[in-house]
This record gives sequence, C-alpha cells and structure tokens, in this order.
Amino acid sequence: MTNSIEQQIEELRAEFQACVDAAERRQIAAELEAARAELAVIIAEQEGLVEAEPPF
Repeated sequence: MTNSIEQQIEELRAEFQACVDAAERRQIAAELEAARAELAVIIAEQEGLVEAEPPF
C-alpha cells in the first residue's frame, strides 16, 4: 500500500513542479500534503506506533 501512496506523492510533486497556474498549484499542494499525511499514518501503523482502529 505504501508503494501506491509513494507513487502518488511523486506524481503530485512532478505536477506541482510543472504547474504555472497559482490556483492549481495550491490545489496540488493540498493534495500533496494530504498524501504525505496518509503515508505518515500508514508508516506509523506498520511500525506499531498507532493503532489502526480507534478504541471503543
């Protein structure tokens, strides 16, 4: 699963680099930030730092 997120991050970074429209750059930056946060959560779950399910 991390491979697909990592690939998405790389694609968003490439899009961001090539983009010249300010509004589109902001949108891509937000998507990139969300993807990086998702990757951080996945890594934390894999390392046992956080639980995948919230406590009841």
